[in-house]
Amino acid sequence: MDSSILDYVAQHGHEQLCFFSDPSSGLRAIVAIHDTTLGPALGGARMYPYEKEEDAILDVLRLSEGMSYKAAMAGLPLGGGKCVIVGNPRTDKTPALFHALGHAVNKLTGRYITAEDVGTTVEDLVEVSRTSDFVAGLPAEMGGGGDPSPWTALGVVRGMEACSEAVWGSADLSGKRVAIQGIGKVGYALAEMLHERGATLYVTDVSQRRLEQAARDLGAFIVGLDEIYSTPCDIFAPCALGAILNDVTIPQLTAAIVAGSANNQLEEPRHGAMLVERGILYAPDYVVNAGGLINVATELEPAGYDERLARERVLAIYDNVASVVRQARASGLPTSEAADFVARQRITAARMSRRQAMTAIEMR
Repeated sequence: MDSSILDYVAQHGHEQLCFFSDPSSGLRAIVAIHDTTLGPALGGARMYPYEKEEDAILDVLRLSEGMSYKAAMAGLPLGGGKCVIVGNPRTDKTPALFHALGHAVNKLTGRYITAEDVGTTVEDLVEVSRTSDFVAGLPAEMGGGGDPSPWTALGVVRGMEACSEAVWGSADLSGKRVAIQGIGKVGYALAEMLHERGATLYVTDVSQRRLEQAARDLGAFIVGLDEIYSTPCDIFAPCALGAILNDVTIPQLTAAIVAGSANNQLEEPRHGAMLVERGILYAPDYVVNAGGLINVATELEPAGYDERLARERVLAIYDNVASVVRQARASGLPTSEAADFVARQRITAARMSRRQAMTAIEMR
C-alpha cells in the first residue's frame, strides 16, 4: 500500500481499514472505522465506480472521519465508519453482492453497522440484512425508519434557518433565493421543503428528467452545471458530490450562506477560511446533514424506532448549527474549524471518561 495512505490513517486517527473481496458475487468493498469511542461505528455503504483504488480508499477514510464528527455533534452514542463498494450502481447490483456484503460486515463483529448511502437503497439493505444483523435504515415493515433522505433534507432546512437567523435576523426562508446543486433523493426533498416555505429555487443536476420535474412541480429555474456557482442567490446548497468548495468555485459564489447535504464539501480545510474572507457563512456539512444518521440511529434505541423521537432530534439541528456559529464568531475560527474542535472535544472527553472508569475498576 502507498505509504501516504498509512500516513493519512495515522494522522487522522483511524482505528481500522478493511478490504473485502468475494469473486463469486463480484463484491469489492472497503470499510473504514474511524473512531468507536462513543459507540459502534455507523455509516452507510456507498456504491460508486471509482476509477482508481486510491480514490476509493481516500473517500472511505474521509467519509468515516466525517461520520465520527457527525455522530458526536448530533449527540449520538455512535462512532464513525463507512463502506464503499467499487461498482456501478446502475449495472452491477445483484442480491448476491449484497449478501456477500452482509457476510463481510459480520466479520467486524458489530464494530461497524452499515446503512444506505449514495448508490444504495433501502431495498439493497434488505438484501444485506438477510446475511447480517448489523444493518440499519430498514423499511418500516421491518421495524426501521425507511428512506433517510427526507430526514437529511429536513436537517438541512433547519441548518439554513439557523444560518438565516444569524445573517438576516430571521429564520424565515420565504422569498430567499436558493441554488441547489444536485436534486437526487435528498436534493429534491430539500427543494420540496423549501418550496413549501416560499423560497425561490434554482436547480442543476445531471438528470434532465429531474430538472424538468422540479421546474414543473416546484417552479424551479434550471441552470447549467457550471453556472450554479455564480447564479445570483442568497443560499447555495451543495447536494451532490464533495470537494466542490475550492479555489475555483468559491470566488464565483454570490450567496451569503452555504448549507447543503453533500459530504466533505470543502476540498481542503483552508477553504473554510476562504469562505470567511468572502463573507459567506458556511454551515459545516456534517452538522447540517446529520438528519439521515439521526433517523437511522433511532432504530438502535432499546425500544426500537420512534418517529417522534427522530423528528425531535432532527429539528434540534437548528440549535447545533446556531451553537457552532456562535462559537466560531466568539473564537474567530471558521465554522468548519469550530465544529471540528467541538466534535473532537466530545470524543476526547468520552475517551478520558472511559479510561478513568477502567482505571477505577482495575484499582478495586
